[in-house]
Parts: sequence; C-alpha cells; structure tokens
Amino acid sequence: MTWQPSASMDALRLRASLNRLVREFFHARDVLEVETPIMSRAGNTDPNIASFSLEFSGRTDGAPRRRWLRTSPEFPLKRLLAAGVGDCYELGRVFRDREAGGRHNPEFTMLEWYRVGWTLAPLIDETVALVQAALALIGREATVTRLSFRDLYAQRLGFDPMTAELDVVRNAAAGIAIDGEGLTRDDWLDLLMTHVLQPGFGRDEILVVHDYPVTQSALARVVERDGVPVAERFELYLGALELANGYHELTDAVEQRVRFERDVVVRQARGDIAPPIDAALLDALAHGMPACSGVALGVDRLLMAMRDTPRIADVLAFDFGRA
Repeated sequence: MTWQPSASMDALRLRASLNRLVREFFHARDVLEVETPIMSRAGNTDPNIASFSLEFSGRTDGAPRRRWLRTSPEFPLKRLLAAGVGDCYELGRVFRDREAGGRHNPEFTMLEWYRVGWTLAPLIDETVALVQAALALIGREATVTRLSFRDLYAQRLGFDPMTAELDVVRNAAAGIAIDGEGLTRDDWLDLLMTHVLQPGFGRDEILVVHDYPVTQSALARVVERDGVPVAERFELYLGALELANGYHELTDAVEQRVRFERDVVVRQARGDIAPPIDAALLDALAHGMPACSGVALGVDRLLMAMRDTPRIADVLAFDFGRA
C-alpha cells in the first residue's frame, strides 16, 4: 500500500472540470440538484447487484438497526418526484459490494437524473449531449449510432436475441472461456455483450442500444415493438465502456412490487442475502409518481473514456487498494 494518490493531478483537475460542467449543464436546463440519503432501511433487490450494509448503534425508536448503503439514488429520487419536486438530479457517491478490479471500485460516483413527462427519446438526446459536452472539454468528438438490442445482435452476431433458442445463444459464446453451468439465457446474452460486442465498439463512437428484452426490464416500462414485447430501456456506450443506463420509468406500484418479489425469489434460490423491499418507494408509486424517464451515468467511467484508460484507479484520488 502507498500513501500517494492513484490518479494524476491532471485527472483530478479533469474530474473537477467535469463536475462543474454537469452542474452548469443542468442549471441551464432548469433541472434541480438534490441530495438524498446514502443509508436506507431498504436496499436494492436486483440479483445482479450486491449491497453493503451496516449496523446503527444509536436510538432507532423501533426502526431496524441494519441500514443499507445505496447502490444508486434512484429510490429516494423517485419519492421526491412523487412529492412534486419536478425535474431533478443527484451527483454523488454510491456503493456496490463484490465490485473491485480494473473497471470497478466498491465506491464510485454516479450522476442520476429524471425528466418529468419525457419519453425515452428526448432523454437519449440529452444524455448524448452531455457526453459530447464532456468530450469537448478535452477537444474530442464522437459520432452517434443508435441501434435496438435486437438489431445489434442480429447485425453483429447473426441471430435474433428475442427469439433465438438457447443453444443458438450459447453457441455464439463458444469462444468465451467460462464455466456455463447454471447460466440463464440473459446471462449468456450479457456475456456476449461484454466479451464479444463491447470490445469492438469504436473509440470515438457513442453507441445507444435501446429496447431490451423484457427479462431485463428492471424498473422500465414494457411495450410492444413489431409484435415483440420489449423494455423501454437504453444503455449508452462510449467505445468499449458502458456509461449510462436509462428507463422510461415504471410507475405502477403493483407491478413494481411483483418485480421486487421476483428478485427476492432469485436471490433466495442462489443463497444470497435479500435486502428489504423499499416500502416507501412502493407507497410513493401508489400515491402517484408522474410519468417520467430517468438515467444513471457512471462519472468515473466517463472520465476513464476521456482519459483513454481501462483502469478506474487512474481517475480516482484513491482507489480501493489505497483507500
């Protein structure tokens, strides 16, 4: 271990410039900056995300002592939306267990924002505009390509990810050295994205992938396109790095509870801890959250792309190994 920073002084200055740009970007668009709790009595049930928890030793008045560190500010931001705050964003630290390595750090910076009354298309435009503005800080430009999830796999891997048999999907991943025991269809599709498709994305290309399989809907609405149900969700890539994940947000409290409970079943089957379902979010949805679209963007990932480095440590003052 060393006492010295893992990032250079230039990288730290670039982070400061990017933070300033983000705030100016949203101030010009009349989007309110807010701050929400980092600790919560509920957690993220997503089976693919591991949460940190801690025990509070002070007075709780009957509330649970165990609290969960946020994996994103999504749930409290949606409670603010239901309370009538309007367009809002948060720029701050989030925490995810089991994620440490070249591209991951257990604590990292996330930018998340919501646009009331917007569908996904204008939010995609705004996300692209923010990334292009960030690149302009260093004199870079990027082309923009938009593809549906279905077209991306069909054009570059030669099969329809919505209808192909599992054997077809597995065979496309035959070159990936991995033990496939217990992997689901979505797991195989994810492996193809991370190990086959992403490495081939152009360095100076912003690629927006939209309309995901309904099995990957998370907190997004589901609609039908060309006779196939899809999740109104997008992911944005700059080169090989995934930067952002956005949804036309689900506002149905009953359906959201069903999805949370489904997550818990998956976690229990794996033997994983299941954080408590966020009852406050469900109450907010039942009260009435306005129709909106929202997106989360990894600030460290954006800085990695701007600095042309595959190492998240290069853009953090002190990475996990030096914290």
